[in-house]
Amino acid sequence: MPYVSTNGVHLAYERAGSGEPVILIMGQAAGGNVWSMHQVPALTGAGYEAITFDNRGVPPSDVPPGDYSLADLVADTAGLIEELDVAPSRLVGTSLGAVVATELAISRPDLVTCCVLIAMRARSDAFRRALSAGESALTRSGIRMPAAYGVPTSVLQMFSPATLSDDATISTWLDIYEMSAGRREAAAGQDAIDLTSDRRDFLRRISVPCRVIAFSDDLMSPPHLCAEVADAIPDCDYVEIGSCGHLGYLERPDEVNLAMIEFFDKN
Repeated sequence: MPYVSTNGVHLAYERAGSGEPVILIMGQAAGGNVWSMHQVPALTGAGYEAITFDNRGVPPSDVPPGDYSLADLVADTAGLIEELDVAPSRLVGTSLGAVVATELAISRPDLVTCCVLIAMRARSDAFRRALSAGESALTRSGIRMPAAYGVPTSVLQMFSPATLSDDATISTWLDIYEMSAGRREAAAGQDAIDLTSDRRDFLRRISVPCRVIAFSDDLMSPPHLCAEVADAIPDCDYVEIGSCGHLGYLERPDEVNLAMIEFFDKN
């Protein structure tokens, strides 16, 4: 796997297809290879070059000690685009990756053509604040929950009731989450990134076209909070996809890919 050196770290990346570049930015503690299941084939089939990478903290990219900031991840992504000489690029980001995409569009609009923002919220409501505070308290306590508890709890937060009720499908995802536990632990530095503050005023500074994709059963970034992102960004539309949770791009990939490529073809 090739690497770029930028912002003091080595980032592992992959390129597929040919055409205008699309940078795909993964969410918290997840590897860029997740995009390869559905989004990369769809983009390359539509005539785009898909570029995926692992954020700092996610092996085989560097895992620096200590806490990471949102500014770190934004600078990393900017450096990747510059080192690969693919500016300006279309961006796809999910969850934390979507926040990175918006911050990059504000600070470095010369690097960005347009953005697809998946499962992103601009602020936290009461429940999401309580959940975040509880997770922070658990981290500070030094208590490590056994995988037998942590894995199903994480899966419960990520998928829709329809998927959770499908024994064959959810058994596979439980196995995948158990096997990737080490990767999630390595990315603990990302836990320090503030995802609860209200960013709506900042989003109003985005000057490139955007599309928000929300998922009807998303517990982490519910549709009403995703819609606030679309309302705040001056040139932004909104698509809601039903019967899927926070990982809707894995549960309903055809619908997500159609919304993504249709937007890119217009921009």
